[in-house]
Amino acid sequence: MDKPAAPELTDARAQAQALAAPTSAGADRDAPLKEDIRLLGRLLGDVVRDQEGEEVFAVVETIRQTAVRFRREDDPEAGAELKALLHRLTREQTNSVVRAFSYFSHLANIAEDQHTVRRRRAHLLAGSKPHASSVPYALDRLKNAGVGREAVQSFLRDALIAPVLTAHPTEVQRKSILDAEHDIARLLAERDLALTPKESARNLQLLQARIATLWQTRMLRYEKLTVADEIENALSYYRSTFLRELPALYDDVEEEIAASFGGEAQDAARALDGAAWMQMGSWIGGDRDGNPNVNADTMQRALVRQATTIFDFYLDEIHALGAELSPSTLLVPASEALLALADASPDHSPHRKDEPYRRALIGIYARLAATARELGAMSNLRKEVGHAAPYGDPAEFHADLQVIATSLVQNHGAILATPRLAALQRASMVFGFHLASLDMRQSSDIHERMLADLFARAGVEADYAALDEDAKVRLLLAELAQPRLLYTPYAEYAEETAKELEVLRCAREVRRRYGTRAIRNYIISHTETVSDLLEVLLLQKETGLLQPGEQKSEVMVIPLFETIPDLQRASTIMAEWMALPIVAKVIEHQGRLQEVMLGYSDSNKDGGFLTSNWELYQAELKLVRVFADANVKLRLFHGRGGTVGRGGGPSYDAILAQPPGTVNGQIRLTEQGEIISSKFSNPEIGRRNLELLVAATLEAGLMPHGEDRDQVQRLQRFEAAMADLSQRAYTAYRNLVYETPGFTDYFFAATPIAEIAELNLGSRPASRKSTRRIEDLRAIPWGFSWGQCRLLLTGWYGVGTAIDGWLADGGDLDLLRDMGRHWPFFATLLSNMDMVMAKTDLAIASRYAELVPDAELRERIFKRIAAEHARTLQCLERITGNSERLVNNPLLARSIQNRVAYIDPLNHLQVELIGRHRALANDPAKVDERVHRGIHLSINGVAAGLRNTG
Repeated sequence: MDKPAAPELTDARAQAQALAAPTSAGADRDAPLKEDIRLLGRLLGDVVRDQEGEEVFAVVETIRQTAVRFRREDDPEAGAELKALLHRLTREQTNSVVRAFSYFSHLANIAEDQHTVRRRRAHLLAGSKPHASSVPYALDRLKNAGVGREAVQSFLRDALIAPVLTAHPTEVQRKSILDAEHDIARLLAERDLALTPKESARNLQLLQARIATLWQTRMLRYEKLTVADEIENALSYYRSTFLRELPALYDDVEEEIAASFGGEAQDAARALDGAAWMQMGSWIGGDRDGNPNVNADTMQRALVRQATTIFDFYLDEIHALGAELSPSTLLVPASEALLALADASPDHSPHRKDEPYRRALIGIYARLAATARELGAMSNLRKEVGHAAPYGDPAEFHADLQVIATSLVQNHGAILATPRLAALQRASMVFGFHLASLDMRQSSDIHERMLADLFARAGVEADYAALDEDAKVRLLLAELAQPRLLYTPYAEYAEETAKELEVLRCAREVRRRYGTRAIRNYIISHTETVSDLLEVLLLQKETGLLQPGEQKSEVMVIPLFETIPDLQRASTIMAEWMALPIVAKVIEHQGRLQEVMLGYSDSNKDGGFLTSNWELYQAELKLVRVFADANVKLRLFHGRGGTVGRGGGPSYDAILAQPPGTVNGQIRLTEQGEIISSKFSNPEIGRRNLELLVAATLEAGLMPHGEDRDQVQRLQRFEAAMADLSQRAYTAYRNLVYETPGFTDYFFAATPIAEIAELNLGSRPASRKSTRRIEDLRAIPWGFSWGQCRLLLTGWYGVGTAIDGWLADGGDLDLLRDMGRHWPFFATLLSNMDMVMAKTDLAIASRYAELVPDAELRERIFKRIAAEHARTLQCLERITGNSERLVNNPLLARSIQNRVAYIDPLNHLQVELIGRHRALANDPAKVDERVHRGIHLSINGVAAGLRNTG
């Protein structure tokens, strides 16, 4: 019976080896991808032809071919022809054409994701060496460097690696679209299986049906997204990916530890028993900074919906286990503890009297249902058999699962626990009853206004806001030492004060109901002084989150340093904060751990790409030294966005590029907007992205950093050069963005920022204030706008001027090349800039510049940007030695090449539509909603095509 299987296995391995082989080996590794893209493109074309008619289909093809000619041949005639083509489109045709190109971008993404999964499976099946950035690769490196098994296990026991999902307004897809795309991805994956001709035809029919569904589904939201919508969107990724893939990753890591260091996976599991080294976090429903729609109600709703999601999962899994675990005591014994658990069940059916596992599981189901009901987390689920007491906490639930697992192991049933029970045990440990830790965030200026109100009403200080920093600190410390409260229910407070205090009271109640992990962090935006931190500590005292007698804070107070000046002051502020006696005691109760959050977006908008990266690096180095002096463990929270200009780029490289000592097993980082979709929509890609974080954290935290004197001196030379370059880049960037007359007018005219602000992307306003000042604009739409017009200015501007000037003043080009080869920080910076330059397109950006009505302003600023682009490109080529972009990332290079022919027309259409819309904007009677909708459709399509819009 074994012999027939052998040829199939050989064929599978041969195919896998072909996919895993280097391109130079003669195998076209991307052939299946090209085939998938052609298939999906053909099916989309059939749908367009069927739904819109032959004429629209022909127009789409003509525009695509002309756009390709405009790009590849730099043909002015093609440019004029394209412009005329677009101008002639009727309003109905325009939206159909925009939708066609937009959906192709979405379908190309699906094909690429499937090919990524295919290649990864082929790599594993071919028995190739561990892939760089994988956990096996990281463990092999550590082992070769002399790091032992116990060191790895000890590291993980104390570790916290936490991706934190946020609802920043860069996710442009509706959930209905995402659901349809999930179905298309599933059907496309089926085509890699050995299908019969009939099955293949059926698969093709279903694919076309789902693409037709996409075409007939509204792509845009007509109403602005609410916080409740954002909560539900995020929870969909738990159901599709996190609930199963995160527990599975724990198993993978334990197995890889055993494979690398010897022994059994069970040994690693026992060594790491109870260690929840990767957990999920969320800002959705708790991030109030600049979002008036987030309050105590949304926070409560977030936890109820999170709890509902995890209880639904637990109850489904327990029900399935009840069907699977049918051992009879007539055939195999069970442990006394298991029998006791079964006897405590409300199930007394005589049909199951010899099936203790089923009876025990029915009892667990009843207790879970009672717990969910008590927490307000019940969905329309199966009715439990009878009444049972709710669980007091997740540990009790986990203990019951352990009783079942232990009985199976003791009675020849260990293999029965592996498929589902073990994963459920892991999930209960990781997710508890809260699913993800919800962070609170608010701006420091609001805390100041609250305390001013409380102090004035209590007769303690009439004008708190007018005090200098030293006086504020003295007053806050004195008040923290008082046993009485400032707040009284008999006084009237400002609406803002009452609302914010209610949020903190709600946090206390949430922790009581859902567990202490439900809310454990309070982040202070715009932290500029020690008093900003003490204010939140005092507000916690006022709401019962800080116990004055014990000097124990239930929720960690976390500063967020965002602007360049804030980053430069960060280490001084933290040194003063940790030196305060009351804070030292609070930190002691936190396990001598303190978190600091660093903002990538605002620092970039403030100082530009190069300076932002350098000041973040410098701040981290100084924080490491300050925390070492205080004997406190530092956990950094990286507020990274999707674009390189907002700290984006490959997470693995970003973590390895951190300064030594900053990644010590404690790291949190935001996952934002459309990046959540691209990373976690597909379960296999989701697990791979989670694995990248683990692998990078292991390498960065455990790899020895032995530095001899020569290495130290070389690093000092690198840092001195970088400091000089940063100052030059900062001057160039600030001069353009904040000091050039008319730049704000240029930005608002030459990008779709005004139209983006109207798009129903998220619940948060695009600006902090109702002004056109760049300073007041949020960093997210700022970066989003530059991405849409294909300049991506936030990822490179100022670098060319900095390097040119430094070299002209005697700088050494060989030193920069040495930095690129031997300094991960600079190598990652160059790699990210290389990616941005590959996506930048000045020809298309010039079309957007035509939207600027002032010809002199348009010419002056675009000419300056283009000159800086040329300088930066030349400097990048001189340092790397590569005249082509993405030489070291051919997969991304091919990805961009595959999709530009479909993104470019969207950009050209967007310019045409924006021109039409703005021409009529002053006359509301003439504004055509179809034009408005077409603009928003094009924004969606470009965002999908570029895949890291904000």
